[in-house]
Amino acid sequence: MSETGSTTGSPATRRQVLTRSGALGIGIVFTGALSELFTGTAAARGLGHSGYGPLVPDPDGLLDLPEGFRYEVLSREGDPLRSGEGPVPSHHDGMAAFAGRHGRVHLVRNHENRADGRVPVPVVDGLTYDPEGKGGCTALTLDHHGRVLSERVAIAGTAVNCAGGPTPWGTWLTCEETEDKAGTGGYTKDHGYIFEVDGADPRRTGAVPLTAMGRFQHEAVAVDPRRGVVYETEDAFERPFGLFYRFLPERPLGGTGSLHAGGRLQAMRVPGVPDLSSIQDVGARFDGIEWVDVPDPGAAGTAIRHQDFGPKGITHAQKLEGCYWGGRSVYFVSSFARSAEGSAADHHGQIWRYDPDRRRLTLVIVFGPDAGVQLPGESPDNICLAPGGGLMVCEDGGGAQHVYGVTRRGEVYAMARNRQNVGTPEDPEWGEFAGVAFSPDGRTMYVNCYDPGTTFAVTGPWRG
Repeated sequence: MSETGSTTGSPATRRQVLTRSGALGIGIVFTGALSELFTGTAAARGLGHSGYGPLVPDPDGLLDLPEGFRYEVLSREGDPLRSGEGPVPSHHDGMAAFAGRHGRVHLVRNHENRADGRVPVPVVDGLTYDPEGKGGCTALTLDHHGRVLSERVAIAGTAVNCAGGPTPWGTWLTCEETEDKAGTGGYTKDHGYIFEVDGADPRRTGAVPLTAMGRFQHEAVAVDPRRGVVYETEDAFERPFGLFYRFLPERPLGGTGSLHAGGRLQAMRVPGVPDLSSIQDVGARFDGIEWVDVPDPGAAGTAIRHQDFGPKGITHAQKLEGCYWGGRSVYFVSSFARSAEGSAADHHGQIWRYDPDRRRLTLVIVFGPDAGVQLPGESPDNICLAPGGGLMVCEDGGGAQHVYGVTRRGEVYAMARNRQNVGTPEDPEWGEFAGVAFSPDGRTMYVNCYDPGTTFAVTGPWRG
């Protein structure tokens, strides 16, 4: 991403925006200065538009989009993989798009299957870590017209592959959101690792865990393209909640396979803040962020978040999920916090920014209802920068599920709505969105529906 400036680090101006997404009558409230998110990124040059209009009901009952946009279904669970290796696995989750030769695009897609996964990732020789693991990744190759040329297993035998992140050298780091050991759930090997996946040639990377990067309930990663530091989020489901980590590689920016050389895993300590949920004021800023070596990254006897980080302790947060790099900072998401579940305070989604040059952490957005109104969009999950300026945020909550756009001015609009009901007419249930990503040329948005597993390509009059 090109850099067009840098933030001053001063507290953001508090503001609230409530918008309606056309005929659907949907609103979101959040506070924050959105320009903070895009300073120093290509998105800062975007038009900051206010959306594309109301969503138009899809006559086929799959995906509602604004007028002028269309979708193609690239892949659905249960259909045959074009490689002939078996059916398309279930539970489509995190995903990234990479540029290939001759205008091709390589999509690498996670499958968050647990031990009881409905449609497991097929076992393939040379690409399987644990034959009893049902998760993994598949890879699609698209031609310059967006047509699917191939679809195949990229890694198998892993577990609960939730999110991850791209590397500067064009591979995908897929994350296991579990701490299950061998002998649990039928597994024959320990799980809770990160694996590197090459979507263009999966056999280059195989199925070897990056053990030095820690064994915990991984969610997402982001790589600093200048230093090669890898930031990692932990989505722990119970107290003590997850940590925010950084991995200092022995061979930073060394290319495919270099992370196997090892490195140091550290956890973030915000002095005087044991729980990030206790911070409610947008623009709250903390300097002098500390990084503490993890005593046992492999968690041989004790989960990392339970380990002893000394008398000063360590900083926890509930539901640490999406993570991405923008400009000179890493951004990470806390989807929600609930005091009834053990958090210090309640919120409906935060986005934090860490500036490694200043060792500064800033709360830049808080999502949530206002005046007692229950609003969708309160649990932001996967998140990405949009080419035309702004964010695309996947909703992971109750009720109808959307992909929301957030402009640099702080306006929120619905970009897509999942119409696939996996419940009943009397008690409908819609699968969450995940893995939102854009093609290298910015003309196509790719996004997954988690259940039923569906990968969409969305084209239309994107402003950029």
